[in-house]
Amino acid sequence: MAKYSLEPVKVPKVNTRFRTIKTRLPVPESLGIFKTLTESEPQSMMGQPPVVWDRAKGFQVYDKWGNKWIDWSSGVLITNVGHGRKEIIKGLRKILDQQLLATYVFVHQKRAVLTKMLQEISPDPSNYQVFLLCTGSEAVENCIKLAKTYALQKHGPNKKYLVSFHNAFHGRTLGSQLAGGMPGLKTWIVDEGSTFVQVPFPDGYKNEDTSFDLFLSSLESQGINPGDIAGVLTETYQGVGPDFLPVEYAQKLEAFCREHDIVTIYDEVQSGFGRTGKMFAYEHYGVKPDLIACGKGISSSLPISAVIGRKDIMGLYAPGSMTSTHSASPLPVAAAIENLKIIRQEKLVKQARKLGDVLKPGLEKIQAKYPDVLGCVQGKGLVAGIQVVKKGTKEPDAETAVKINEKCFHKGLLMFAPVGIAGECLKISPPLVITKEALIEGLHTLEEACDEILGG
Repeated sequence: MAKYSLEPVKVPKVNTRFRTIKTRLPVPESLGIFKTLTESEPQSMMGQPPVVWDRAKGFQVYDKWGNKWIDWSSGVLITNVGHGRKEIIKGLRKILDQQLLATYVFVHQKRAVLTKMLQEISPDPSNYQVFLLCTGSEAVENCIKLAKTYALQKHGPNKKYLVSFHNAFHGRTLGSQLAGGMPGLKTWIVDEGSTFVQVPFPDGYKNEDTSFDLFLSSLESQGINPGDIAGVLTETYQGVGPDFLPVEYAQKLEAFCREHDIVTIYDEVQSGFGRTGKMFAYEHYGVKPDLIACGKGISSSLPISAVIGRKDIMGLYAPGSMTSTHSASPLPVAAAIENLKIIRQEKLVKQARKLGDVLKPGLEKIQAKYPDVLGCVQGKGLVAGIQVVKKGTKEPDAETAVKINEKCFHKGLLMFAPVGIAGECLKISPPLVITKEALIEGLHTLEEACDEILGG
């Protein structure tokens, strides 16, 4: 994996309405912080552009030395309603003033408020329930557990397989990584997961075959009978792209699962709460998942996640037997309530859809300048990605991707480190409150960076 240099370099000064760069980068005075972290935490926690966040507001990130970036990361697709929202802070202060910091699964009033709000945006409010947790990985783990439990109790032990997709990322816990489709992330797992199988994802670029026949033939080649499948798990869009399912494929997959009583699980941890121009991205496909894993943008701030699912599946476990220590903890719940109110009141789903009509064409214009290196552009709403490849191939080029990313950082445009199957994808995910003017300035900045790295 390519790394960012911690050697301060002189970069051109930037002073626009939305960006300010006035120091060397990384800031020399910040190096002591990085040194302390290098000594006190594992290297796995490093790997992002070397900025020390001091505060963040709206769609901008500030350090304490006078630099300001347009944020194209939203943390990591967290702050859908923007950083530092006063409504969320006010909601948190109310809970602090109540002196209510932890409740285990004893009831507090706002828990009922949030579960009701999430139930109301489910595929069928009369038939779906909500289980609150802490992280996206935890939500995915519970979706897997519920799907396998449903299959076992209703059909017996032979209905045991969990089918997911190549290149998928579902989290960092055991079950979520067994379901993941990146072999490099599973090298630590030995003799586990024989009931977890993957099939090709029909993204149309890395895998050009987008037919549902490939799904069926891939199962057949692995000796998997449809009647033995407990659940099918997919990211609503794969984070390595973002790569979306073809609509017809998604609908054929749903019909296949209905025919064989297979639980359909959509991982909306990255894609939910307005990010793609729909409240949930599965709405683009016209399908109705049985279980939905939520996280990240659910609160735009504190750690909270949820499983939203069919009542008959969600109710399989007896009272007290499917809980988590910090399920529905008061502070994250308050943050999520305010977050959902903002999304609705400010019509941020519509805003994301509208600005997607600016973002994607802008990225396609940049890609068209360097088609041999910028392999493809994918996106909906305010999430998009550019695949950086070795010239004239589809082979990932992580080194060039980091160079472009770092050049953007030097110019006042902040993205998280490139993602993808080999670190080749420049992922773009600004807060949904970004203005059109700031989005266009960000596009111009990215184009400048590409010109400087690729134009020579």
